[in-house]
Amino acid sequence: MATPLNETCATLERSLRERVPPLLTDLYQFTMAYAYWRAGRHNEPAVFELFFRDNPFGGGFSLFAGLSDCLLFLLNFRFTSEDVEYLRSVLPVDTDPDFFTYLKGLDCSAVSISAVAEGTVVFARVPLMEVSGPLAVVQLLETSLLCLVNYSSLVCTNAARFRLAAGPERRLLEMGLRRAQGPDGGLTASRYTHIGGFDLTSNALAGHLFGIPVAGTMAHSYVTSFSSLEEVWPQILAPCGGGDPIDFMCLVKGWLGHVCQLLGAKPQGVREGELAAFLSYAIAYPRNFLPVIDSYSVGCSGLLCFCAVALALCELKYQPLGVRLDSGDLCRQSVEVRHAFRECSKRCRSLYLCQDNEIDVVGVGTHLVTCTSQPSLGCVYKLVEVCGRPRMKLSEDPEKSTLPGRKAIYRLLDTEGQALFLILPTAAL
Repeated sequence: MATPLNETCATLERSLRERVPPLLTDLYQFTMAYAYWRAGRHNEPAVFELFFRDNPFGGGFSLFAGLSDCLLFLLNFRFTSEDVEYLRSVLPVDTDPDFFTYLKGLDCSAVSISAVAEGTVVFARVPLMEVSGPLAVVQLLETSLLCLVNYSSLVCTNAARFRLAAGPERRLLEMGLRRAQGPDGGLTASRYTHIGGFDLTSNALAGHLFGIPVAGTMAHSYVTSFSSLEEVWPQILAPCGGGDPIDFMCLVKGWLGHVCQLLGAKPQGVREGELAAFLSYAIAYPRNFLPVIDSYSVGCSGLLCFCAVALALCELKYQPLGVRLDSGDLCRQSVEVRHAFRECSKRCRSLYLCQDNEIDVVGVGTHLVTCTSQPSLGCVYKLVEVCGRPRMKLSEDPEKSTLPGRKAIYRLLDTEGQALFLILPTAAL
């Protein structure tokens, strides 16, 4: 049964509120907010812009991501009594007590956001978000909004690069949770690589929270946990269309002899434990048989075991899905595996799948979620206007100077259909 939309929204809101409370920010945001409040400037209308200075990965674009999280964060922005008491304990002792009363009443009801759409292609120095509202409040939002946008946009862009490299047909599986920078990094990666073009995730919580299709096979530990065919239980499997269960182990052993003869392989090279693992898994999941075949040797054992079990499944009218390659020369191994499938198809009925039913999936983990070639997008959050008057940062580093004033952004197309950005001060419109 599908989860009702309002229930899903409530789950997302609760998850974000727990992961990104208002205290998830730098302490100096509170000291500046206090100074604004002490000077009576805290309610002055102010505008900040969020942008990045350089396109990531040496490329020509980025994808903007994190907007939905930012909006949920603003919706739930309130300090609890516990938050305020903590701030009382860490701010200087001469902080006016009335400031803490002010914090208790803060929310983002007076804050406005203008932004490009989630998942939009964006470029360096183009404002991604414009945040306007009372000066002290929009100052307090800086670190949290940057945290929500920086990594989300970076990993989303990284995913898009993988999608472009893989082409439109091949399916992509994100499987980087175990290598991610903490649980929230893993969850964020799963969500925003999906927006960036990945089809599937191995992250079960991301599937639950965000509705991303989940997928998984088996780990090497499952294969290495078996050492003998005696560990396989049960040893029988009923045909897909119904009928009496048959001795599946005996059927697989028969097919193993055929496969070894067909592929010119030595039966003594087959790992009995690997064959036992594949047998056991196929009996448990006959409709989802997709094992990892490089726990020992792909050519001498893993591939032979897979073909024998897969052919036995085919005989019982089940359809094996394929294999997972996890190490070594993946290109060479994939060619060898495909060759074995074709040989088995020609002489041993229907192991090799026809093209329109073939499943080709690439799983990417560490290099995807950790963004190995560039660990940070470098988004910044800069003040551009206070009380309707432009503000500009001048720096000894010209790269860090900012353009003053609010801006309107237009995307134009050149004569070849390439997208260009035009940024104009709103005063010029």
